[in-house]
Amino acid sequence: MLLAHDLGTTGNKASLHDDDGRLLSAITVPYPTRFASNGVAEQDPAKWWRAVCDASRALLNAPGAPVEPVRAVGFSGQMMGATLLDARGRAVRPSMIWADHRSVAQCRQLIERIGMEEGYRITGHRFDPTYTLSKAMWVREHEPEVWSSVRTVCQAKDFMVYKLTDAVATDPSDASSTNAYDQRKGAWSQEILGAADIDPALFPQIVPSATIVGEVTRAAADATGLVPGTPVIMGGGDGPMAAVGVGAVAPGAGAYVYLGSSSWVSVASSEPLLDPKMRTMTFNHVVPGLYVPTATMQAGGASLEWLSELLYPSSGGSNLRELVGVADTSEASGDGLYFLPHLLGERSPYWNPAATGAFVGLQRHHRAEHLMRAVLEGVAFNLGTCVTAFREAGHGVDCVDAIGGGAVSDVWLQIFADVWGAHVRRRSVVEGANSLGAAITAGVGIGCLDGFDVAANLSSVIAEFAPDPGRHDNYRRRHEAFLAAYRQLDPWFAR
Repeated sequence: MLLAHDLGTTGNKASLHDDDGRLLSAITVPYPTRFASNGVAEQDPAKWWRAVCDASRALLNAPGAPVEPVRAVGFSGQMMGATLLDARGRAVRPSMIWADHRSVAQCRQLIERIGMEEGYRITGHRFDPTYTLSKAMWVREHEPEVWSSVRTVCQAKDFMVYKLTDAVATDPSDASSTNAYDQRKGAWSQEILGAADIDPALFPQIVPSATIVGEVTRAAADATGLVPGTPVIMGGGDGPMAAVGVGAVAPGAGAYVYLGSSSWVSVASSEPLLDPKMRTMTFNHVVPGLYVPTATMQAGGASLEWLSELLYPSSGGSNLRELVGVADTSEASGDGLYFLPHLLGERSPYWNPAATGAFVGLQRHHRAEHLMRAVLEGVAFNLGTCVTAFREAGHGVDCVDAIGGGAVSDVWLQIFADVWGAHVRRRSVVEGANSLGAAITAGVGIGCLDGFDVAANLSSVIAEFAPDPGRHDNYRRRHEAFLAAYRQLDPWFAR
């Protein structure tokens, strides 16, 4: 068996797979996030470890669980965070996760010293406060006593690999999410780290994603229920892992959209995509030699979750499916109502940490269903601008596979199809694409799977949503109104 862990924003999704990669069982163990003003978004790394231990034991000890031992453990994890460890491998403070964007001033220093265009050329990304490097600089400036004890700057899945094996390492996909990685050289950027005045030795050794980085220690075995000596595969960041899970493992394999807390559109490519307007970024793939050009917005599914929690606080947001369903009976942009989905600042396409969410065009007759429809359309409009960037770069986005929790909604997938003028397909693996990618990478690492392309046989298209020409024409005009609303509010965001 193969055991996969996907350390997401809301919890750890763990799954057991057979040696061919087929799913046997899965469980999700949640953990909290602390959001606060001024861009704070933090999680406790100890809770990640507890979720990994609890999920592992639950799967291995479940009634009817296979009796065969786990052959390898693989990881997918949230990217762009700053998990800071001391000399004994202990987290010295809560992890600043991808959604944390308080390091605006430190990011500005990088831009002044390197230049935005040069940074984009080196890393494949804009300099932005959502990335690891400026977060580390923020801790150094604001928490010097904490910083003095830091010996390693790593990502969520790297810390879990360390907890299992005592090995400190990362992979190219997560390295490329730090703003400190030279994508062409395949190494930490001496130029950028020099400008940040941060010792490159604080960043881990970079190894291929399918590397057996170590074995489960006796202490980790006691905590997880795994057998000591079980191989642990390095794994990768959740974006590139989702690409593996959906089968985007070769150039021309097609586009996919991930509808989780953050949401993105992505393709596989043999070269980084350097967009002249810098709307997109490029991660390294977990498949050696490939890249994952991506356009990520901060609050995709998170916008839906927020509205559901706001309207139904007593239910903890459990009315989300019902609310999405009734949105199909209501108008939003067709009735002049728009939602700008920038609840956590914004990455693609604006790269503006000062942006905020906004309903524009509210009228007295609007009800909960109108607001939800506006949120669904707002995410589709925002990602639609990103789709345009890919099309302008020559990447065809005529058919898009949808994965992530939001992909279970027929209403939302039809809105995407109509807004983008593209066929949108739901695959049989929706919420488990990241953990499937981690399992496949683990299987490749120990040699029981021949290659990453086995993903094509592990999921299938189960529903397809075709764009309606009339609705697409209407949405094209409304998309312009959506963009105009942002342009009008942009100066207000800055103030």
